[in-house]
Amino acid sequence: MGTKDVISKSVLGHLAADIANLLLGFQVDSQSVELLETEQQRVEQRRADLVARMYDTQRAESFILHIEIQNQNETLMPLRMLRYFSDIQLAHPQEQIHQHLIYIGKAPLTMPATWEAPAFSYRYSVLDMHTVDCSVLLTQDTPDALVLAILCDFKGRPEQEMVNYIVLRLRELMGEDESGFRNYFEMLETLAQNRDLQPNIEEAEKMLTEVDMTKFASYQWGMRAGIERGIERGIEQGERKKALDVARNLLQLDTLSDEDIASAAGLSIEDIQQLRQKH
Repeated sequence: MGTKDVISKSVLGHLAADIANLLLGFQVDSQSVELLETEQQRVEQRRADLVARMYDTQRAESFILHIEIQNQNETLMPLRMLRYFSDIQLAHPQEQIHQHLIYIGKAPLTMPATWEAPAFSYRYSVLDMHTVDCSVLLTQDTPDALVLAILCDFKGRPEQEMVNYIVLRLRELMGEDESGFRNYFEMLETLAQNRDLQPNIEEAEKMLTEVDMTKFASYQWGMRAGIERGIERGIEQGERKKALDVARNLLQLDTLSDEDIASAAGLSIEDIQQLRQKH
């Protein structure tokens, strides 16, 4: 996983819980997540991507989750994962460890997930993000799912449009919660580094105050919430047209004040005054 100079532990903990719950099938209590240090003092410096202790409410057990994000195939990846496992287990010998590699590379997944030796066999779980339907995460329309959607295979959709939608929709969902938005955006930046999408993230951030998100083609990509909003707007527009027709008819009577017509039609005084000017 790409590293940043400043990533708060709370943000990384939240990210670990989201990956566990939305991608790996756990039901983790996000408040239970505790990040663990994994750097070992050997000749080479190694650090596992993300290692955290957490509590699964469905299984009613505490465990350590090791998540490794990989953007290219490596034949010896099982040996790397085995070394991570031994380091983590030595540091926490009494605890259960779940290891998951998340593959986000462009090439088809060819890495083995096992290592066979005469005395033992070793294996870990691999999630190929090519098999994850990006629209499933996007249609959940939650900040957490939107952030993880950055890891999905975009299935040929333009990268900038996809990133634009994720960033702009995240901004809309967070509303006036600026602190919350910055935390989610930080998670988004962290994950985007694994796919070399930093320039796309920066471009989308610039557009936040410049572009109406409804102009993006991505806004029409089957997003349930977007479709519902479109229906609501259509209803509102239809109701407004009816209200304007009522007001026009009342204006023709020429017996009511603007205030009375506005009240009867459910419009503003300004609306009635504009209609009167055209009448």
